[in-house]
Amino acid sequence: MGNSALRAHVETAQKTGVFQLKDRGLTEFPSELQKLTSNLRTIDLSNNKIESLPPMIIGKFTLLKSLSLNNNKLTVLPEELCNLKKLEILSLNNNHLRELPSTFGQLAALKTLSLSGNQLRALPPQLCSLRHLDVVDLSKNQIRSIPDIVGELQVIELNLNQNQISQISVKISCCPRLKVLRLEENCLELSMLPQSILSDSQICLLAVEGNLFEIKKLRELDGYDKVRIRVLHHYSRDDNGEVTHRNVYSYRMYA
Repeated sequence: MGNSALRAHVETAQKTGVFQLKDRGLTEFPSELQKLTSNLRTIDLSNNKIESLPPMIIGKFTLLKSLSLNNNKLTVLPEELCNLKKLEILSLNNNHLRELPSTFGQLAALKTLSLSGNQLRALPPQLCSLRHLDVVDLSKNQIRSIPDIVGELQVIELNLNQNQISQISVKISCCPRLKVLRLEENCLELSMLPQSILSDSQICLLAVEGNLFEIKKLRELDGYDKVRIRVLHHYSRDDNGEVTHRNVYSYRMYA
């Protein structure tokens, strides 16, 4: 895009605290934004072709609360990103990320993290340090197992749909705030689904359609008497960010 158009966006952002520049074919993070590090609250650069974030700039947005970089070409995140102490929403869907920075746990204010459609092979342990994290979307990655550290997560909703998960630690039942667990379209045998999810956890919505067992087999598990099957309206976003609707079978637990 032309310099005059970018300059107009920068001038608007200076007044509003919001910089949004989507679908423009950008290959780099706009260097012009370094002029706004002290007043931007929202940055949305989704649907571009950005391959990296500039370490010397990205960590200086001291007031930033929301950062969206969906549908780009990011392969790594700089450690400096973790200096954003007020960041509450981080959306990085459909990039090429394999891991998170070791200092990711320093994003103390983070509440919502979206990493759907990346190349993560494991549950990032750094998430366990985030005490205010409410929602995590790790769907459409390459995660194969859920380790014991999952019990330390403070999240309310955890989306692990469309991974390759075949093993889940029983510690998932220890998550103190976990209410919604999505495990649709994985590689789970029924024997690998911890029964304590039904009997001893805080989970009230469990979605398990599309695994390696028939739903009717759940009736044989202890604690099934607390569960009803029903169709819930499920809303999601496609690769272009559009909201789509479908029905899914889920399980709602009643005390």
